[in-house]
Amino acid sequence: MSATGPRTGSNPVVDRRRRRTLVDDPTPTFFTSALDGAPRWIAGVLSALQAALLSFLVLALPAVAAYVATSADPSNSGVGWMRSVGVGSSLWLLGHGVPAHVGTVVVSLVPLGVTALALFVCYASARRSGLATWSSYAAGVGTYTAVAVLVALLSGAGSGALLAALGGAAVSAVGLGVGLLARPEAPSARALTRPVWSRCPAPLRTGASAGVLASATLLLVAALVTTLWVVAGRATISDVVRGLGLDAVGGVVLAVAELAYLPNLVVWALTWVTGSGFSVGEGTLFAPDEVIGGALPAVPMLGALPAPDIAGPVTSLVPLVLVAVGAQVGWYVHRRLETRRWWHTLAACAAAATSAAVVVMLLVTMASGGVGPDRLATVGAHGAVVGLRTGAGVLLGALLVALPGDRLLRAEVRRRVQTLLHRDQI
Repeated sequence: MSATGPRTGSNPVVDRRRRRTLVDDPTPTFFTSALDGAPRWIAGVLSALQAALLSFLVLALPAVAAYVATSADPSNSGVGWMRSVGVGSSLWLLGHGVPAHVGTVVVSLVPLGVTALALFVCYASARRSGLATWSSYAAGVGTYTAVAVLVALLSGAGSGALLAALGGAAVSAVGLGVGLLARPEAPSARALTRPVWSRCPAPLRTGASAGVLASATLLLVAALVTTLWVVAGRATISDVVRGLGLDAVGGVVLAVAELAYLPNLVVWALTWVTGSGFSVGEGTLFAPDEVIGGALPAVPMLGALPAPDIAGPVTSLVPLVLVAVGAQVGWYVHRRLETRRWWHTLAACAAAATSAAVVVMLLVTMASGGVGPDRLATVGAHGAVVGLRTGAGVLLGALLVALPGDRLLRAEVRRRVQTLLHRDQI
């Protein structure tokens, strides 16, 4: 009997009823436990609580471990273990955009690594134990936001409750949403957004996709530049680590803090690639054509910053990377866009440059802030300036590649030139 034939002893009527039941009943078969039959929004609440707890523990446990390891020190006799939990909660809230207060010092520089951790945990929790329904999604976002506000109130950051609500809502909306879309019973992102995208003109759709591609390419270039910085400054980084004289526990805590701010260094490298540069303290500048150093905190990661002797005529050409990325965008537009009007290519290139500029501006703004008083209150770069430079470079490269290959645009240019020549003859 062939492998595709019916099994011996099977009942065709029962098989048809079983197939009809599987088709007509779309209820997912996962989560069959004591919660089976509960309202669907319960799954959203549980996945949000799980995400908040896991991301919080990843930051709180190293702080508690450091307290336990140093509890025998007489200088720490008056420090309770709740202080270490408070440090972890402050770092968790800082990743959601709530400034941390250390005495009279305000730290507003968001550790993008903590933000990325929270996004990933939300995604993993929703993908594993969520339900792809609007009620579950709304309940998950509301629960995560409430947890963020509660942590802010319990940690004494009552003034940052509004920021905690905004940051928690933004992180959970993105993380839980992407996780629920990865569920097997969920519709595809393309099908879900089709009612919106279908109303947008084709040049805007193609341009927005090209802008996302440009942003991803620039981040990849920035990651490569960061790797080169770390390799070139490994000696300085080693000297700073040895100078701190850390034990094993202190080294682990420092490593967690360094990883939390490593994405910020990548975004700073992105500002360096655009030619704008960034600062680590007032009066400093790290740009391709100029490096103005200054006294920096004893942080190993800062040992990877470019040295003054790196800036020169060769590095001043680094912003041409924007034009190269724009050329990639122009080729993408040329291959994907079916032009029906002569201005469609222009609109698509402008939309791509605008999308890339907005993404870069948001990233740079999130990666900038303050880490201390006085001159250390200025760290990072101006998001609007970096975004405008990014958009201009991408637009130039896109136009250089996309416009010569546009048949309708060439015909329009010839028609206008002929019209001008005809007027001159008259």
